[in-house]
Amino acid sequence: MSRVGTQIELRVDGVAHGGWCVGRHEDQVVFVRHTLPGERVRVVVTEETKRFLRADAVEVLEASPDRVSAPCRFAGPGKCGGCDWQHASLEAQRRIKAQVVAEQLRRIAGIERDVEVEELPGHPDGLGWRTRVRFAVDADGAAGLRRHRSHDLQLIDECLIAHPEVDRLGVHELRWPGVSEVEAVASGSTADSAVIVTPRGARQPALPRPKASSAMLRRFKGGRTQPIRGRRGIREQAAGREWRVSAGGFWQVHPAAAETLTAAVLTALAPKPGETALDLYCGAGLFAGALAEAVGPDGRVLGVEGQAEAVRDAQHNLRDLPQARVDRGDVASRLREWADLRADVAVLDPPRAGAGSAVVEALAALRPRAVAYVSCDPATLARDLAAFAAAGYTLEDLRAFDAFPMTHHVECLAVLVRD
Repeated sequence: MSRVGTQIELRVDGVAHGGWCVGRHEDQVVFVRHTLPGERVRVVVTEETKRFLRADAVEVLEASPDRVSAPCRFAGPGKCGGCDWQHASLEAQRRIKAQVVAEQLRRIAGIERDVEVEELPGHPDGLGWRTRVRFAVDADGAAGLRRHRSHDLQLIDECLIAHPEVDRLGVHELRWPGVSEVEAVASGSTADSAVIVTPRGARQPALPRPKASSAMLRRFKGGRTQPIRGRRGIREQAAGREWRVSAGGFWQVHPAAAETLTAAVLTALAPKPGETALDLYCGAGLFAGALAEAVGPDGRVLGVEGQAEAVRDAQHNLRDLPQARVDRGDVASRLREWADLRADVAVLDPPRAGAGSAVVEALAALRPRAVAYVSCDPATLARDLAAFAAAGYTLEDLRAFDAFPMTHHVECLAVLVRD
């Protein structure tokens, strides 16, 4: 008989990747949300598999000293799934994330390493940082946020982790008939903002005007966007330069992340004038631009990006740096084409799925002296670090940054050197 919906009591004794804590009930593993290590809780079972249960903590019987009152009233069992750790102090959140990163490195890559998660500047309360928020829209045109592991919506009247410029757009206050999704985008460093809508069908619905002045774009199947009014993207400032970023393109969502990560990458790689550097999954060209200035006119930077709009952005952003070139293509295929290239340093910032063994092996074959790997998923990072180890590279350093406060996500920078 299914136990979904039943309540049980247990003590939580650990954490797991994805915003879960771990306990046991009758020798079965239970993954629990809304609790903290060391707590005794009453939980309601939300999912059952052959190997484990998932559950939400609905009553805290013995609280952890790290527990705080969640600042958002939409955080909690059965509510918005966007935040995982609002019930934990920020210090405890970073400690939990460090434990998760260390555990993934140990379990997947066999790497034993102490990890510290560094706070990013500008948001000491962990709120008001998220410059991109994606809203789902119900059949009545109301915009809300999805509940955890559900298609159901939590209608809200504020999102406390959203950047103030995202809030000013008022997406959740407007009606969006004929739309399935609305993404609100704000620059973390300029006054630019944009709204991207995904229509439910082929026809363009009548759209409301956001409360603040912003560009409006339409997203097509496959991710391509088309301006409806205003500019195609937003402007960002980082690493001493201004960047054009298509509204639907990738940019770090924490306002301090781009600057912090660029400085960390340059420190890790120490590129020298005249060297050849690679920027893989280069997006709008952030790392490529910083590397190009470091290697100078006698060096060169080769970037690869698969998304067409991002390539156009990168080419525009780097147009004053002739030593930098960005091409559209598959990273593994392009690396194989460069089999005779001598690369001195490389940076890769792949999507959450990671780089994968084909990219790791092809990059290692070029024998760069140092590789900086930026990752937003410790599990796929650990998998790829194991592949780098097999290809003759050692993990020299690892830094972790709290680029997503209140959530389980963490940004890591792994520095690898050739054995």
